[in-house]
Amino acid sequence: MDSGNAAWMLTSASLVFLMTPGVAFFYGGMVRAKAILNMLMLSAGALAVTSVVWIFWGWSIAYAGTDIGGIFGDPATGFLLRDSMVADKGVFTNAATSASGYPGSIDVAFQTTFAMITVALISGALAERIKYSTWMIFVALWITFDYAPMAHMVWNGGLLSGSGAISQAIGATAHDFAGGTVVHINAAVAALVIVLIIGKRKGFNVQPIRPHNVPFVMLGAFLLWFGWFGFNAGSAFGANGTAGYTWVSTTGATAAAMLAWGFTEKIRTGHYTAMGAASGMVAGLVAITPAADVVSPLWAMVLGAIAGVLTCFACSWKFKLGYDDSLDVVGVHGVGGVTGTVLIGFFGEGTGLFAGGDWRQLVVQLCIAVVAILYSGVITTIIAFALEKTVGWRVTEAQEVSGIDLADQGERAYDFAGTASSVLKELK
Repeated sequence: MDSGNAAWMLTSASLVFLMTPGVAFFYGGMVRAKAILNMLMLSAGALAVTSVVWIFWGWSIAYAGTDIGGIFGDPATGFLLRDSMVADKGVFTNAATSASGYPGSIDVAFQTTFAMITVALISGALAERIKYSTWMIFVALWITFDYAPMAHMVWNGGLLSGSGAISQAIGATAHDFAGGTVVHINAAVAALVIVLIIGKRKGFNVQPIRPHNVPFVMLGAFLLWFGWFGFNAGSAFGANGTAGYTWVSTTGATAAAMLAWGFTEKIRTGHYTAMGAASGMVAGLVAITPAADVVSPLWAMVLGAIAGVLTCFACSWKFKLGYDDSLDVVGVHGVGGVTGTVLIGFFGEGTGLFAGGDWRQLVVQLCIAVVAILYSGVITTIIAFALEKTVGWRVTEAQEVSGIDLADQGERAYDFAGTASSVLKELK
């Protein structure tokens, strides 16, 4: 066993785990005060349900099972992690070792955190109006039928991988280092599909719906940036030079995206907002994710800057097109994910059009992005419609207006009335 690689991958898994609480703060600050607990609970539910599903069969479908048509692995081979864990004198340890010399159990941990953050991203589009119970059912179904197969297709030699049928047909190696398709495009398309099915919030595009706690948003963005070092550098699967470089490229792209968003916002509105800075950070993190190991420092920053500008404009599409993507999952993760995935075809070292390559890398990147969009769209539509027709997605209009926290969680984040009452009592 390589103890250095093992230590780094355990650390990376923990960093990526932190991203789900980071998303909770990021999204929680953006909603109104009457909906923050529900927003936090959606991330908590994503974390808990995903962990259980992954241990039962998600890991097997994604990584452990025998390949079925390049789409998914069988759910039985790694059911309850029996491919990865063995008991030795009553103490559980690993049954397999990865190619990088660390226990297979650490791979399970690392990939669990990827699954939970991906489904948690979807919740931002559905803010302030969905039932927690329906969300938990959705998480279980979506991880099983969408996320785990997509991870298999891209990262376990399936259809969208570098050795898959699409790459072989085009004659170029598809590249998604840490999740442009699996995580960001996948989550954004799912978010858009559900939003179109469940409809808008009361008052959307009619009255201002403002974030209640911008410092929470900034805190969440900083936590995401910190966790992303595990997300990207951890995807090198070892304490090596690739991990070190992806740390650098991730930081350069993210910084460039934040600045580009800020300059764009200044030109459009006259202000550099904290909300814009936070969103720009996330846009850069999203865009560099698929490309972090194959773009030079210059192209990493160019990629980030392009993503910052594009996502800044994209977040206003929902008002023009009339879909209520509450917290801009489509604008940031969808547009950012497609941008990073496709720009590998231009900036990828030795393969991209601008970096010594030819047109084939661009074509294969476009193809895997389109297939990811179609797969996520179809699977999520089936799941979302089934839930809409059975248990239903939304709380009642009265519950939404009065506050989903009180209706669904039975509590408030801020007891303003109680505070005022206690002050009055002390004054008396």
